[in-house]
Amino acid sequence: MKSLLLLRQINVENANAISGLTYGFPGISHFLGFTHALSRQLMQAHNLRLGGCAVVCHHHQLQAYQPGGRGDFVFALTRNPLTKEANTASFNEEGRMHLQISLMIECEFDADDLPFGSGQPEQDVTMLTDWFSQKVPCLRLAGGTITSVGHVSWLELKQDSEEQHKQVRRLMMRLLPGFALIGRHELLLAHHQKCLAESSDAQLIDSWLDFVALRYRSERADASGHANWVMQPKPESGYLVPMVVGYQAISPLYGTGAVANSRDSDTPFCFVESAYSIGQWLSPHRVQSLEQIIWRYHYSDGLYLCHNGYTSVVNEEFENSEENY
Repeated sequence: MKSLLLLRQINVENANAISGLTYGFPGISHFLGFTHALSRQLMQAHNLRLGGCAVVCHHHQLQAYQPGGRGDFVFALTRNPLTKEANTASFNEEGRMHLQISLMIECEFDADDLPFGSGQPEQDVTMLTDWFSQKVPCLRLAGGTITSVGHVSWLELKQDSEEQHKQVRRLMMRLLPGFALIGRHELLLAHHQKCLAESSDAQLIDSWLDFVALRYRSERADASGHANWVMQPKPESGYLVPMVVGYQAISPLYGTGAVANSRDSDTPFCFVESAYSIGQWLSPHRVQSLEQIIWRYHYSDGLYLCHNGYTSVVNEEFENSEENY
């Protein structure tokens, strides 16, 4: 990573709030897909490439409400015009949300690689940020509309590790208040190993649900016969959330044109399902290096995953097994 593109306070309306079995925030693949789309335009225009990205959420508003003021929350859906027969028009139910985020995108180039040719590095950087300021609002982010971008800046990282650490710490302070999304797959693995030690029939989905479900148990009733219900603690502490981290194959890879009605008849086709893990919302002031929060794609046989370097990479046998997602 030579430099960093910082898109601060991006306001997005009607973003997709449902990701697989989870809801409340777009999947991390949405943000990597946005980065990939921006990188393709940058490559076509200036022959420069972007890498992974980090996500910091400052504000979110789920488009949901409680009918009657109590009970379960339901998504606020669109009300479409009536049909010509005066019947209610059909529509696809969808969960939407508004959010304000900041993105930090790694860049595989430095100031010397900028192709603008002005002869002045400061002017080249200004031309680059102006280009991003024009292109970013034209893209979709998690299916939502980008209504505004607070500030676009480009930062060349220091080569000295100590100086870069100070640079990153100053950058993290500028992103407060907010929370960065990181992956904590190792917590799920460790908890599942404990469950297997207690019962050889333990399933990974049950270990994952232990981080998600709210479980209560009753303590011994007193003399009056009333039991005291106490909420069970989660397996680990922290702002832990379920999340979709990519996809895993559920079919062999079919050749081009072998599957009818596929979106692209010129590309091999494979059926997939979502892969799930555990994430954590972490305050930026706790981040010590960019590698802890940068998300990147990871490919292996049958797996298409997003991961970051908050912890050491899980051992290869676990990482490459479809049974662990």
